Parts: sequence; C-alpha cells; structure tokens
Amino acid sequence: MTPQPLFSIITVTYNAADTVGVTVESVRNQTFGDFEHIIVDGASSDNTIQIARTAGDRRLVIHSESDKGLYDAMNKGLGMARGQYVLFLNAGDTFHSPQSLEHYSEGAQRDADIIYADTVLVDAERNVIGPRHLSAPKVLTRSSFSHGMLICHQAFMVRRSLAPKYNLDYRFSADYDWTIRCIERTIPRKCHNLDSIEIDYLSEGLTTANHRASLRERFNIMCRHYGTSLTVWRHVGFLGRAASRKFSN
Repeated sequence: MTPQPLFSIITVTYNAADTVGVTVESVRNQTFGDFEHIIVDGASSDNTIQIARTAGDRRLVIHSESDKGLYDAMNKGLGMARGQYVLFLNAGDTFHSPQSLEHYSEGAQRDADIIYADTVLVDAERNVIGPRHLSAPKVLTRSSFSHGMLICHQAFMVRRSLAPKYNLDYRFSADYDWTIRCIERTIPRKCHNLDSIEIDYLSEGLTTANHRASLRERFNIMCRHYGTSLTVWRHVGFLGRAASRKFSN
C-alpha cells in the first residue's frame, strides 16, 4: 500500500466535461507533490471521465457511480480520502498558482487543524472577475461565520480526523454548516491563515444557480448555530452590505 499522503484533494463531478480538465490540470501542476486527487463522479453520461484521465497523473483516483447529489458525493470522497488533510476543489475551480499546495503545506508544518486562504472569482474563460465580497478573517473562531461564509469552501482545508460528514438535509448550503462544525472541533490558535489568494472559484456553481434557496438554508443554519435573534440582527447588516455593494457598482 502506498504511504499516506499529506493532502487529499477531492473533486465532485457530474457531466463536467467543460470544466473538469482545467481543475485536474491545476492539481497535477502543483509543485508540492505529496497528495492524492480523488474524483467522485455521479455516473456522468458525457466524457468527463475520459477528460479527467487524460489531464491527470498517477495520483488521480476516479470513482464513478450514481449518488444522491453534491453533498452525498462529498461524503463519499471523505470516506475514500487517506490524506491527513482534505480540501474540496470542484470542477471548474482551480488553485491560484502552482505553488498553492506548497503554501498549504506550510500550515501543515505548523500542525494546524484548519488551513485557510482567500479566493478570487473567475469566469468560464478564467478571467478574474474580482475578489469575493467577504474576506477570510485574520483569526478564525466559531463566531466568525455568524457574519456569513467568510472563507470560500474551496479554500478551507481541514484535518481529516476532524471533518464530519455533510448534513444531507441541506441541498444547497451544507458546506456552510459543515465548515462551522469543523471550526467547532478546534481552537483559534490551531487555525492558520495563509493570508494569500490560493483558489480561483468559478462563479457558476450550484449555489449560484439556486441563490434564493441557498440563502434560506443559510438563514436556517445560522439560527441553528447562533440563535434566531443574532441571525436576524446579522441579516439586517447583510442587507446594508448588499445595498452598499449595489450602489458602489
């Protein structure tokens, strides 16, 4: 059996022929090589698998079968992962540079439980749209996410032994709930901020396409973790923040 890798990079796909190649190539081209790349495919009917195999290398493992949706596939990926740390990089998302995993390894050398970074949004042609409207906090605590999902899920790396399964009761925002539960399992000094942009996020995902349903789920998740009163108060601030962005554009 091959030695345990430091990182497990998990990519979930379904009929992702147009986007999977750039993701797999981004992982393959990392200068830091101690990782495995797992693709969990939902029995795609296009040539997703063929493209992934062509773009990948010996560290790529592909598992393809029908699933119950995105987060069920993510749970399958967690079950397959052997790395000390896990990171989800879905089809169309890429590392910001070939050195990104090397930067994450610096956090691992500090024995961090969570290693996180910032993200930029890109379009289908890989043009940078701009930064996310939320930035990763300097210090990560449980209360950080009462202000919203400050860290993009794809830039959030966690020690695998701490990672819970995704709650399949949520169809669009289980990643928000999962991230909070990860943070609850550690302490701030074990969370390492890389203070750099490490992920390019394709701004055309499932949550974007189902924006209203996602927002409703996030509201319910916030109520569950932080209470209804604080959640309502925070959303007053969110509305003001959204209005400010609208008028500044």
